[in-house]
Amino acid sequence: MSSRLRCSCLVVVGLALGVVGGSILRAGNQPPAHPHAGQFAECAKECAVCMNACASCYHHCAGLVQAGKQDHAAVMNMCNDCTELCAGAAKVTSRQGPLAVLTCDACAKACDQCLAACEKFPDDPHMAACAKECKDCAKACRDMISHVSGSQP
Repeated sequence: MSSRLRCSCLVVVGLALGVVGGSILRAGNQPPAHPHAGQFAECAKECAVCMNACASCYHHCAGLVQAGKQDHAAVMNMCNDCTELCAGAAKVTSRQGPLAVLTCDACAKACDQCLAACEKFPDDPHMAACAKECKDCAKACRDMISHVSGSQP
């Protein structure tokens, strides 16, 4: 892994930890203020993990495209967009925002598309890992939406 890619991954991980950890650290040992706090926190965590996986996969695909494998260009762009949607969902859910359901619906749909794109390359372990994280993130988003929508406070 190149030093540039390692640095990029570290930046993404740091941002993910800041997004998820920021709201959790502010809460300290106080009881959760929102009845769905657990679902919001779990969703935010999964979105941040997926954001990192998609950012890493973007860089992986960029290297493959540079090496002449143009069939990875569409996946590269898909991963980049999925990274952004996961980041937004992680931020909104970590602060239990009023647009969390809307944001997570978009994130889940983006993850579905990114998952499908990455699964087109089953022999690539990097892309298989990204696909797995997209699947987990989409599930976490849908679980949060279901929980919140099923029992509004």
